[in-house]
Amino acid sequence: MINLFDIFSPANIILFMAIVTRLSGMFATAPMFSTFPIPQQVKIWLSAVISFLVFPMIQAKMNFIAPTSVPELTIILFREFLIGFAIGYCANVIFIAMELGANMFSIQMGLSADMALNPMSGGTSPMITQMYTWMMTMVFIALNAHHWLFAAFYNSFQSMPIGYGFGFSPEVVHQIIFIVSQIFIISLKIALPIFGVLLITDVLLGFTSKLMPQMNIFMVSIPLKIYLGLLLSLMFVRPIVEYLNTLIPQFMKMVMAVF
Repeated sequence: MINLFDIFSPANIILFMAIVTRLSGMFATAPMFSTFPIPQQVKIWLSAVISFLVFPMIQAKMNFIAPTSVPELTIILFREFLIGFAIGYCANVIFIAMELGANMFSIQMGLSADMALNPMSGGTSPMITQMYTWMMTMVFIALNAHHWLFAAFYNSFQSMPIGYGFGFSPEVVHQIIFIVSQIFIISLKIALPIFGVLLITDVLLGFTSKLMPQMNIFMVSIPLKIYLGLLLSLMFVRPIVEYLNTLIPQFMKMVMAVF
């Protein structure tokens, strides 16, 4: 017969709180789950339900010792939130890189004033950046990359069990820094084809202004660069999606290897 006092023991309650805290930290920065329109109540209930489902498996593999003071409990919960935050942020690097790359060539197009509320980040960004961000989200879901995200969360309890150790190992810190450094590399790979063509267009327009000083190049360049940028953006949608189909699985496996 099941003893309810064993199920609702202080150690089990604190262990459940730690799991919820780690998952909440991941939801705070993870792609899709950290989007602006999702209400906080939904995130809290989702964290509680998922933690309830994985609690028996984590408890069976872990010999957790409950803290005996409030400072110890605070350290444990803060550490769990930090680990979850790191997992979500590392997975969100590819979304940040996509937004940064799209911003690069949208500004080069002359759309820096075309700002609107971006529901993915809660801030403002050009409309073309939002288009690429939504495209990234659809590819992310189509590849079931969120399964890798939850697998990294579950595996983290084996590599980083709940306890009092506060610091990350040097290997983990090095790998996290390497993953974050990929933001600029990925964004350049996404933006460089369109950005390069628009930059060459600016150079040619500069030569044209020298050859024909009477021509108002400024009035010609604005609609020309916008039209050319939109045309290139549509042309490069398929190559970018094919690049993401290769990048996202490799990147999520890299995140799983860290945690």
